[in-house]
Amino acid sequence: MSKKIDFSRINLGKKIFETMERIRQERPLIHNITNMVAMNDSANIILAIGGLPIMAHAQAEVREMVRAAGALVLNIGTLTSEQIDSMVAAGEEANGLKKPIVLDPVGAGATYMRTESALRLQERVKIDIVRGNYAEVSVLAGLKGNIKGVESVGSEKNSVEVARTLARKHNQVVIITGEKDIVTDGKIGLEISNGSPMLRTITATGCMVTSLIATFAAVCDDYVLASAGALVCFGLAGERAAVGAKGPGSFKMNLFDEVYNLNEEIICKDLKVKIYEL
Repeated sequence: MSKKIDFSRINLGKKIFETMERIRQERPLIHNITNMVAMNDSANIILAIGGLPIMAHAQAEVREMVRAAGALVLNIGTLTSEQIDSMVAAGEEANGLKKPIVLDPVGAGATYMRTESALRLQERVKIDIVRGNYAEVSVLAGLKGNIKGVESVGSEKNSVEVARTLARKHNQVVIITGEKDIVTDGKIGLEISNGSPMLRTITATGCMVTSLIATFAAVCDDYVLASAGALVCFGLAGERAAVGAKGPGSFKMNLFDEVYNLNEEIICKDLKVKIYEL
């Protein structure tokens, strides 16, 4: 059974802010091999938090690009066979250089190609962090997941157990995003409740979060903290962006501004996190 940790002993907000400040000072380059739907938004969210994005997909250059980057994102949203080959090559290079890799297995479970591609990446590359919805993570963990297109459908009551199963299987940090976000390395679990229903009215929010996670991981080798920091910052920005938004268009515009304007007071005052020993 999970045991709740006394949150008052853990100054998580201050640690998240310090990590965000490190991003702004160091401006890490984040190499994204990602999907066409999310590419522009992912680049802009990295810029908003203080990092530098590069979207380089060609197999002939990915190894060279990884050498210059602080972290690597592998996102299979609009995958092709050639792109998966590029991801494997980039991942192998990042492993050799001990640079963090974040996998977003978009739509795993929806088709044979997506499922096998995600599993191939897990097999060929040491993935440090996986970020997906409940169904995608369930499929990677060898469990049943119900997915419609790229959206998870059905019950998500055992999210912590599903994430823990995959984390322990591959010795990695696993994140399940949803109404409440779950982060675990198989030993400690975080439940993050920041966010807004408006985030479901625009596309690519999950992909943006994945790129934010990589940006935090580029400057913080505690990948649980890096993941929590990205999720808290994105969730807080979503809450603040929804205030005064007339609809999805103005909300999306506000979202980038709110990520850009985050500060220590906002983070420490408004984060909503529970921490558990598993």
